Amino acid sequence: MIKIGDKLKIECYKHNGYLEQTSEEATVLEIGDDYLIVANDKTKLTEHDGSSYRTNEPAVLFFFKNHWFNIIGQLKNSGLFYYCNIATPYLIDGRTIKYIDYDLDLRVFPDGSFRVLDRNEYKFHKKRMHYSEELSEIVEKELSNLIELKKNGFKPFLKEEVLKYYEKFKNLS
Repeated sequence: MIKIGDKLKIECYKHNGYLEQTSEEATVLEIGDDYLIVANDKTKLTEHDGSSYRTNEPAVLFFFKNHWFNIIGQLKNSGLFYYCNIATPYLIDGRTIKYIDYDLDLRVFPDGSFRVLDRNEYKFHKKRMHYSEELSEIVEKELSNLIELKKNGFKPFLKEEVLKYYEKFKNLS
């Protein structure tokens, strides 16, 4: 059973089952019926090709069981940025958070503006990995849903929420 303060790995897969990226450590901050909130700081990321690096800043990560996205609040020196992955709902396997990434990303800047990223990568993988029409509809619908949630101030997009969880992370560390 996962509990607050536990350290978990994060594994990001592609549709074909290929392990894309592994995150060394994330501390569990909150567990809800349909969400999980974790945080890390300068954690080691390992890419599919074996290369690795450390992140430059603390991050608070929001995973959901009922949404096809996850939200990463990045506390950079230049402000709070968000990197949102369109991805399957998360699952826990042992001590690892796992999800399948579907390429499309939403980047939110400190001034509240945002940009959809990686449309070409999505189109390439959709064709190469034979995404079904149903899957494609889910991905597009969830991207639109994520944008609306951002515009309407969904809690993870509130700076005070990210800062609250970052303080909790620092206290647990």
